[in-house]
Amino acid sequence: MNFNKAEFEFAAGNASQLPESVIPEVVFSGRSNVGKSSLINKLVNRKALARVSATPGKTATINFFRVDKFHLVDLPGYGYAKVSKTEKQRWADLMEGYFTGERYYTLVVQIVDMRHSPSADDMNMIEYLYSHGFPFIIVLTKKDKLKKTQQIKRLEELSKELSAYSDIPLFPFSAVTGEGMEDIKAYIEKRVNEELEEIENYVRDN
Repeated sequence: MNFNKAEFEFAAGNASQLPESVIPEVVFSGRSNVGKSSLINKLVNRKALARVSATPGKTATINFFRVDKFHLVDLPGYGYAKVSKTEKQRWADLMEGYFTGERYYTLVVQIVDMRHSPSADDMNMIEYLYSHGFPFIIVLTKKDKLKKTQQIKRLEELSKELSAYSDIPLFPFSAVTGEGMEDIKAYIEKRVNEELEEIENYVRDN
């Protein structure tokens, strides 16, 4: 699969603007400033496919990128306190519209800062994905900001903090060194190919 073959296709600011789901969708979710854009850019080997902003809460739309055989879906970052109540409600309605639609939810890449315990918003999102049966993994960003001994300690702590979700794969990742990226790519490619096979079988049988 060619992850370098990536281009922006569409941005939806409200649920009514969401495009029809026609191919597998790999969804990226995380709080503002967790390193989501850096992860996406590293995945597709681009400097600025996804916008990296110093201002939290800047991404206000669900952005769709075509990457070879699937859509990469970049969700708005959550948890930024300075966003107005009206804007927070719009984001909530947009997210609900996305996750309750008829879509090819192939994989959700839930992003958590490895340096810290998952926030309340992180845990709410993880519980939502888990309880509703969405296929997902957890990518632990900013690995390079921890020393080796700190990394080991945080992984041990995370195994306890996320003990209710012990069957969900964890992928430590560094946007600086690229460490962990090949494993993430391999997992995404596996899930996309499985989804494409299911779609093909469904079309053939119906």
